[in-house]
Amino acid sequence: MSTHDKAKFTVSGPGTPDGPSLPAPGQSQTPAAIDLGTVEDGKVRFGNWKGDADKPSPPPPAPSAPDQRVGFAVIGLGRLALEQILPAFNACKDARVTALVSGSPDKARAVAKQYGIDEQSVYSYAEMSRLADNADVQAVYVVTPNGLHLEHVSAAAQAGKHVLCEKPMANTADEARQMIDACAKAGVKLMIAYRCQFEVFNSEATRRVQSGKLGRARVIEATNAQVQGSGEQWRLRAALAGGGALPDIGLYCLNGVRHVLGEEPVEVYAQIVNPAADERYREVEETIAFMLRFPSGAIANCAASYGAHESKDMRIRLEKGWIDVENAFAYKGQRMRIAHREGDIEQVDEPRLEFKDQFMLEIDHFARCVRDGSEPDTPGEEGLRDQVLMEALYRSAREGRPVRLDE
Repeated sequence: MSTHDKAKFTVSGPGTPDGPSLPAPGQSQTPAAIDLGTVEDGKVRFGNWKGDADKPSPPPPAPSAPDQRVGFAVIGLGRLALEQILPAFNACKDARVTALVSGSPDKARAVAKQYGIDEQSVYSYAEMSRLADNADVQAVYVVTPNGLHLEHVSAAAQAGKHVLCEKPMANTADEARQMIDACAKAGVKLMIAYRCQFEVFNSEATRRVQSGKLGRARVIEATNAQVQGSGEQWRLRAALAGGGALPDIGLYCLNGVRHVLGEEPVEVYAQIVNPAADERYREVEETIAFMLRFPSGAIANCAASYGAHESKDMRIRLEKGWIDVENAFAYKGQRMRIAHREGDIEQVDEPRLEFKDQFMLEIDHFARCVRDGSEPDTPGEEGLRDQVLMEALYRSAREGRPVRLDE
């Protein structure tokens, strides 16, 4: 095209390829309210700038000021603490790490340096009573092996610190009761870290089931499996773990089903299978399958295994549809599909929810409970109920029969 031809197609004005026109001299250039936002209760809020066809943007983060966040001592610096929990504190809005407790001094010093924690706030397990003198610590997160939870929760409570404790709560229901009593006597809060109850897809599945729009739940299938490696792991030692696949990963199925339905089972039945001649499973179970029967008539079929390829899914069959949550019990990678009738056809939807770190969500929830004086959603009594149910499941497997909970 010649220069003469180009000139014929040159157009100017607002919104043209030549760019927007500049405002006239003296014309106001102040942004509109939709761009400026407003301040409400100390938080900045913006109006929706998107059209009706797109979902609105979430509100901007509104973290508490650093000196208003609840200070936590992380007790135990194993894989879970270093790979998931401590990184989650970086995303927290209401909590921060202010101290560490570990039996490995070199590791504790290295981690303290990474997270900017004063070496004076690094303690051994034998020094936990000194937490009472650290005003920067209001709560602890216990991330030690199950068999040590009673000892460490009791020590933290005696030091006057609120307690967030990893699941399973303990090795036995009796230990769980002692933990509840120790925290009640000390006047501190106790929460069990059921992270999946805070995960966004699990929460959405629970909301939809309990809304009743798809009718009553009739059958739930929950599976948590992974292939276990070295037999030297503490998870394969009964004194530290309390059991094998059931308390470690099967608990997610047990607690997840209870949470989704919002009711307690009245009868349980279980079977355990261990591979022959595998020394790793002399003390604990490799695979357990169990059934839970609920007052509403719903039945849950659950399985947990240390010997099957990784699978962490929950499937809920209701009267008017079904809900599948893929990777329901994993740290990330969740997907949800929902089937229901739409006119004369069956429609399958896939809601897309924004990822949020479930460890961050549970930690911030407990921090707000500590700060506001409210009760946590997953208190010690929630952990105790699961301990009672797991003992009933083990009894069922030993005796080869269903066990009613009123027994």
